[in-house]
Amino acid sequence: MMTGPERRNAIINQIKTSSVPVPGKALAAHFGVSRQVIVQDIALIRAAGHDIISTNRGYIFHESRSVERTFKVKHTDEQIRDELYTIVDLGGIVRNVMVNHRVYGHIEAILNVDSRRKAAEFIDDIRSGKSTPLKNITSDYHYHVVEADSENTLDMIEEALKKKGFLLEQEEWEKELFQNRDLS
Repeated sequence: MMTGPERRNAIINQIKTSSVPVPGKALAAHFGVSRQVIVQDIALIRAAGHDIISTNRGYIFHESRSVERTFKVKHTDEQIRDELYTIVDLGGIVRNVMVNHRVYGHIEAILNVDSRRKAAEFIDDIRSGKSTPLKNITSDYHYHVVEADSENTLDMIEEALKKKGFLLEQEEWEKELFQNRDLS
């Protein structure tokens, strides 16, 4: 007997690998459960962040056309605006900011900055509050997961950050850390 989590993982796999929409009725028959259980499973799968679309012919997995890259950067507080504008102007979305503190460990905050307006709002929030940017607890060293429509766009962002002197080379342990994390 399959558990609920096992069934949901199998449903994800079946929908992802199918070249045609997968009807809920077919999933129910395959797993020996009711159609309502499948509907509930799909709701839980979506809540977990999977983009499954219901069509009149069945379920399909919405393939994201985006890619992500983790950038290690260092700059002053005054350069935050320039860093964020550089990324969004080239088509990137700054998903988060992360630091690796020697005492506190990995600390991450979601940003989702995808425009100059959102970048300006973020900077205004930092300046008007009693807090300082997260990067300040690690001598300005920090990381961003940046999402874009293609590797080419990420390459352009990387080159621009490098030209401005913000980009740092990641050490092997850092590459492994971010490669093995689920950042979605």
